[in-house]
Amino acid sequence: MSQEKYILAIDQGTTSSRAIVFDHDGQIVSSGQLEHEQIFPRAGWVEHDPMEIIRNTNEAIGQALARADINRHQLEGVGITNQRETTVIWNKNTGKPVYNAIVWQDTRTQRICDELAGDEGADKYKDRVGLPLATYFAGPKAKWVFDNVDGVRESAEAGELLFGTMDTWVIWNLTGGVNGGIHVTDVTNASRTMLMNIGSLDWNADIADDMGIPVSMLPEIKSCSEVYGYGAKNGLIIDTPICGILGDQQAATFGQACFERGQAKNTYGTGNFMLINTGTEPVASKNGLLTTVAYKIGDAEAVYALEGSIAVTGSLVQWLRDNLGIISEAPEVETLAKQVDDNGGCYIVPAFSGLFAPHWASDARGVIVGLTRYVNKNHIARASLESVAFQSREVLDAMDLDSGVELTELKVDGGMVANETLMQFQADLLGVPVIRPEVVETTALGAAYAAGIAVKFWNGEEDVKANWHEGERWNPSMEQAEVDRVYRLWNKAVDKSKGWVDEDVEDLYG
Repeated sequence: MSQEKYILAIDQGTTSSRAIVFDHDGQIVSSGQLEHEQIFPRAGWVEHDPMEIIRNTNEAIGQALARADINRHQLEGVGITNQRETTVIWNKNTGKPVYNAIVWQDTRTQRICDELAGDEGADKYKDRVGLPLATYFAGPKAKWVFDNVDGVRESAEAGELLFGTMDTWVIWNLTGGVNGGIHVTDVTNASRTMLMNIGSLDWNADIADDMGIPVSMLPEIKSCSEVYGYGAKNGLIIDTPICGILGDQQAATFGQACFERGQAKNTYGTGNFMLINTGTEPVASKNGLLTTVAYKIGDAEAVYALEGSIAVTGSLVQWLRDNLGIISEAPEVETLAKQVDDNGGCYIVPAFSGLFAPHWASDARGVIVGLTRYVNKNHIARASLESVAFQSREVLDAMDLDSGVELTELKVDGGMVANETLMQFQADLLGVPVIRPEVVETTALGAAYAAGIAVKFWNGEEDVKANWHEGERWNPSMEQAEVDRVYRLWNKAVDKSKGWVDEDVEDLYG
């Protein structure tokens, strides 16, 4: 066993919890990963078991350390990145959640959002928090728990409960839980709650009051890179500094070294998330994007981003596998798609949770249009991949309008970037090169960098830039007339998906 030093990144994601050990060059040394159950109590509802996630996180840490043949003394620090917006409320005396974690994809809070919006509409709080009222964000999810779970409001008013997104839940448990666990979050996760002022980076007591959430149960907001606490005495990372937090998409932005205004990345995961660095002042979107915090390193100024969030991309492939049985393993979708030259006139709009950016249409639902007897499962597979690229094109168009900066290339990461067919079609649709880095685990890498910078393992952004290397590049090759034609058809399909949810649908499916 060598005595070389490393950084551990914990990536608590939508479908799994992972732990990855990185060396000083930003290369992966080892990893551990466990999937957790996706709980669907009703149509539109998505939950996770927070206790399962903590068990899996600890096991993943053990796997990663064992596979690297290292111990906690060789860890300089721990960084955490996480699925954002997913919300958990727990009893600080017992450590038990009062309800399952409500996942970012969950749409049960639509009526709450409508009630909060009132006559002022979905942008009621947008000038303060950078976000429209939508089921996506954490605050309304917490309000749902208060309104629907017996005894929660009374326990909260008695000071017994804590609120957090998954970063907060993981850190509280890793630093001791009921025995002195640290209750913190960072500016990137706090910016996704609808409860933080986007300019001052403080909790907004008025909005919290509107949602019936006591400010006293909210975590302390910290920067993305500082020592928050240390691993608990009864854990695998005893006395190791926990010193980096970034929401998953911000972590990927940091890991992709998007430090200059106008630099952008697109992560292809369960959903897709495109972020463009807008500098040290928040930029208000007029085109359906979100104003969010990109990162804040220690005492330095916060850096902001515009974000286009797409709810369903990789999870559409999971749906093909788990619900339709068209494939048995996710990579098979590309094998099928390559059997045909085009989508056969078939377009899939995967609005399973409504449409996110740039539409924010909660009444939309998934549609498959253009079906004929000619269409087969290969066309369905290709249309599924193409839907990912089409949705990303919509977001990029909005970014060009909002930022005033025309993108010249797009850095990409996430599980789906292994799909060559998708990446080439993405470059064709966008008309700019699409670039995959050498290390595609940029989400975990970004969290590792934030942690390492806090403890001087890395010296700052220059080290991150030096470690970034291009892995593969796709250049546009499709004729512009064909790009325009297929994009027009996509937009027609999107129009067909809107307005589906009404009282009849709600009465039947909730």
